[in-house]
Amino acid sequence: MTSQSVRIIFPIGMLGGGITEETLAHGIALGADAIAVDGGSTDSGPHYLGSGVAKTSRGSLKRDLRAILVAGRQAGIPVVVTTCGTSGTDSGVEWVADIAREIAAEEGIDFTLARIYSELSRATVLEALAAGRVEALEPAGPLEAATVESCAHIVGLMGHEPITAALAAGADLVLTGRASDTASVAGIALGRGIAPGPVWHAAKTVECGSQCTTDPIGGGVLVEIDDAGFTVHPLTDSAAATPMTVAAHMLYENADPYRLREPGGTLDTSAAVYTALDERVTRVEGSVFEPAAQATIKLEGAAVGGYETVSLVGIRDPHVLAHMDAWLARFAGELARRVRSHLGLEDGEYDAELRAYGYNAVLGALEPGGEPPREVGVLFRARAADQATATAIAKVANPLMLHLPLEGMTHLPSFAFATSPAEIERGASYEFVLQHTIAVDDEGELFRTEYEEVHARG
Repeated sequence: MTSQSVRIIFPIGMLGGGITEETLAHGIALGADAIAVDGGSTDSGPHYLGSGVAKTSRGSLKRDLRAILVAGRQAGIPVVVTTCGTSGTDSGVEWVADIAREIAAEEGIDFTLARIYSELSRATVLEALAAGRVEALEPAGPLEAATVESCAHIVGLMGHEPITAALAAGADLVLTGRASDTASVAGIALGRGIAPGPVWHAAKTVECGSQCTTDPIGGGVLVEIDDAGFTVHPLTDSAAATPMTVAAHMLYENADPYRLREPGGTLDTSAAVYTALDERVTRVEGSVFEPAAQATIKLEGAAVGGYETVSLVGIRDPHVLAHMDAWLARFAGELARRVRSHLGLEDGEYDAELRAYGYNAVLGALEPGGEPPREVGVLFRARAADQATATAIAKVANPLMLHLPLEGMTHLPSFAFATSPAEIERGASYEFVLQHTIAVDDEGELFRTEYEEVHARG
């Protein structure tokens, strides 16, 4: 281990999930230099980017933000929160900033706040498209201007550079728009001059807090990074960071178990060596970072794909459950016939699907065969160009979900709707429509940073 190192607390996978003061106190006692946490993700789908609202409740987020902000100010160390508001829109950054200001007033603390915005205008993306700076990522095809125009919100996935710059400018609290899960830790450590190979691998390892330990919800980790490698310390007695749990996290949300692309290059962990320092702490050495010839920023955009109405029904009829494929096929055919007859809609003018939970809703055709299930919950989803049409389709489906028999059945089965009314209007349904990158000369050029002094008295 070299003399220069940085120690960073990563208390939980996502802000608002429930950070404990004990975790933070343990990390600070171990000599933490900073606190980092992610505030969002695309894991929960495109709705949060499209609508610009957060997945996390305000109360949950404020509780966690208060814990890390107060701990950071008491210890005199910076706090970094990335992908604010779940999707990293400008409104998400402002939402978290407003909560931080409230906490300052309530707790009597002062700090320098940096807000880093990552939302991009359609005009910015269209200009890059016209200049030939936009490339598709598999499996997307070439980007069309109409697709850009359809987006409700577009964000760029920032790397470490804007965060490093904000910390260098003296920020005590850094709130960012959309950023890679690794950007917070990397922004802190690279700003301290630590070698990029260990930094990026450490950042990837601890991006979900204690998920890299034997207790995935156990309360966070502290990672110590130096030029030769990094060491992972669990922050609760119930957890152990073993060579297996630490190495396994390179498999998480990553197509290649050894390589990870970031805006400025690629992390290569193929030569990494994982060593248990004791039963609970693991040391990693040997990772390298390969700078890219061309830096790129990934784009994320969400557009309205239609409006949805859903219904949920429970099926316990043993004859139907023994022939679920036949029942689902009959439902689909009968629904299409009735929608055509009753509403005048043809295939392609709407979407409708059934998901049989307890039968094959998750794995589909890959579900292994076996005994018929005891009960199945069937979720019906209709999507159309407007809400009224989606609900009308669901109403046409209603009697089928209540009583549709199998062909040849001599009795009329009855199924149990979960709600009354059965039709639940979900509103706008968003889709991710951008899977592309913008080539940049400077990794920070698409992002905007604003500073302010936040005082307890406003």
